[in-house]
Amino acid sequence: MGKNTSGKLDNHIQMWRSKNKMTQADLGKKIGVSRQTIISIEKNKYTPSLALAFELALAFGCSIEDLFDYETEKD
Repeated sequence: MGKNTSGKLDNHIQMWRSKNKMTQADLGKKIGVSRQTIISIEKNKYTPSLALAFELALAFGCSIEDLFDYETEKD
C-alpha cells in the first residue's frame, strides 16, 4: 500500500498579477473564470484543476511550478 501523505499548496498568483499589472477581474476574464474564483485561489480556499492551473500559467507566460508550491507532510 502507498504511504499516507497530506500536503499544503501555496500559490504566487497575486505576485504574478502585480508583476503583470493585472487585476483579479482582468485575470479572470483572460482565463474565463470569475473574479471570485481568482480570489478563492489566491486565498487558498480553492485548489484549481490541472487544466485551470495550466491556463493561469499560460496567462503569465510561466510554468505551473512558478505559480504553485506543494509541500508534502508525511504521517
